[in-house]
Amino acid sequence: MCGIVGYVGPRPARELLLAGLAKLEYRGYDSAGISVLGDGGIESVRAVGPLAALHAALQENRALAAGGSARSLPTEASTATVAMLEPHPATGIAHTRWATHGRVSEANAHPHADGEDRVHIVLNGIVENYVALRERLIGEGCAFTSETDAEVVAHLVARHHNGDLETAVRDAYQELEGHYAFVAMSAEEPGLIVGARNQCPLVVGRGDGEQFLASAVPAFLRETRRVQYVEDDEIVCVRPSGVAFSTADGEALEREVIEVDWDTDTAEKGGYESFMLKEIHEQPHALAETIADRAARGDRIDLGDLGEIDDDVLRDARRIVIVACGTSYHAGLVGRYAIEEWARVPVEMDVASEYRYRNPVVGPEDLVIGISQSGETADTLAAMRLARERGAKVLAITNIQGSQATRDAHGVLFTRAGLEIGVAATKTFVSQVAAMYLLGLRLAELRGTLAPEHLARLVGELRHLPQLLAAVLTDCEESVDEVVEHVWQSEFFLYLGRHIGLPIALEGALKLKEISYIATDAYAAGEMKHGPIALLDERTPVICVATDSPLLEKVVSNMQEVRARGAHVIAVATDGNIAIGEHAELVLRVPACYWMLQPLLAIVPLQLLAYRIARRRGLNVDQPRNLAKTVTVE
Repeated sequence: MCGIVGYVGPRPARELLLAGLAKLEYRGYDSAGISVLGDGGIESVRAVGPLAALHAALQENRALAAGGSARSLPTEASTATVAMLEPHPATGIAHTRWATHGRVSEANAHPHADGEDRVHIVLNGIVENYVALRERLIGEGCAFTSETDAEVVAHLVARHHNGDLETAVRDAYQELEGHYAFVAMSAEEPGLIVGARNQCPLVVGRGDGEQFLASAVPAFLRETRRVQYVEDDEIVCVRPSGVAFSTADGEALEREVIEVDWDTDTAEKGGYESFMLKEIHEQPHALAETIADRAARGDRIDLGDLGEIDDDVLRDARRIVIVACGTSYHAGLVGRYAIEEWARVPVEMDVASEYRYRNPVVGPEDLVIGISQSGETADTLAAMRLARERGAKVLAITNIQGSQATRDAHGVLFTRAGLEIGVAATKTFVSQVAAMYLLGLRLAELRGTLAPEHLARLVGELRHLPQLLAAVLTDCEESVDEVVEHVWQSEFFLYLGRHIGLPIALEGALKLKEISYIATDAYAAGEMKHGPIALLDERTPVICVATDSPLLEKVVSNMQEVRARGAHVIAVATDGNIAIGEHAELVLRVPACYWMLQPLLAIVPLQLLAYRIARRRGLNVDQPRNLAKTVTVE
């Protein structure tokens, strides 16, 4: 979820790039950087922290450059001195980073350059085959200065560069695997920036004698409302005089210029009516980011460096305990089912606010996993500290580098959802579930509890889930709207699920409560007869998670019990299961995949259902009453 902005034109590039970064900072604030073509080549500054740190570094460098040698600058301040003297046409690129590969550091901040400083690039996304490319490039004499996958692209473009940046980008693009967008500039070709896109956003801003290239419209909305969208597998060459589109194979393309009428707030939402809806639609990307390189080998999982949580800890843990709150708790429940099914290790699931006070039995043979989107959830942090004090190894699953959870844990498995502004969690839930699947498969691999061919099949299915998730978003809107028209005025909902469907019923119900303020309950479907069935009458919508699983027949029996009491059954079911329609009045369908992975798809129509009901009631979905994004108190 990094932010990219580039500029070519007659005006000084630096201030335009910095203004663009300010509009994109919500996409990443771990670090930021800028590269501009000056009289002596490409001059670059990078800084750790929010954009204010980059402004400070630029001011410091300008003062130092006026008084002495650029090369005397400390590396903590910048990568090079920058008087930022710009020839005409001005040429520059800039970036604000949400760290995925490599820790938060100046060396890992963008832009990245090749060893000779001929080519600079900025990148959003993940290069899945960067390990193999890096090893090859090192063998060819390239020296790397960062831990990132992005630096590979700078060296690769430079290796292909023979005076033609467009050809170099095109040739480099052919060698890359993953989902990404990147923009390159060359010291040898002023007035030109070249971009390439594969499954990550890139958009051109058209001006008069100047052009912009960015990851989102807000970066240049103050300067122009005329845009052209770059599509997947396309290369775009941007010069002050115009813009040329072509396919990855070099075939020229025509692209319509669109006039957007967004205000600034709408632009930051990417044209969506709310941040929550935008973030629901960002879920395929967030899922792909979380999975991509970790499942890139196709037949096994590589979790990278988990600190002190090494293979021996994962292999030898007697028991796993998961502590979390709210949505993170539901993600942990999915993880419990997956880990026990695949790795055959016992898993306890506990609400963090209860765990910290119940004098739990935990010790050196246990692995405790704390899940927190922000890494700052007070109850989860306290539970993690308690477990650590009693000798357990503690693994944090979080979205935020540098958060308290990362400092309190022995190791960290990062989700890669990017910044989530809507209070009701959507893409962070999907990313947390994906992280739990990755951990479950790695545990199974280390413990030898899955046959290699079965493990490879599961890894393959996991890699395919982002595409299926995108299909759900496209295909279920009409059926969700149909359900909404039937139930939006209802004052009570019941959600039911069994086994792997239970966490999705719990999370679906939580979403409806959070943003619509409707009284909603969720139960394990087998428990319905032990009390909740008394709540049912002809006014009650009952949402049943009925995707394919070994317990589907039992779920169907529970649906029949509901209908016998006059309640209205709405099922979330798998494509191809026509029989479910006989037991439900309305059906929300998701694509077929391996049954244990179905939760990543089944939650999407329930998110949209809650969203549409809340909007139908005229409510503010981004800022629901009484709720905060991060709960830092008990």
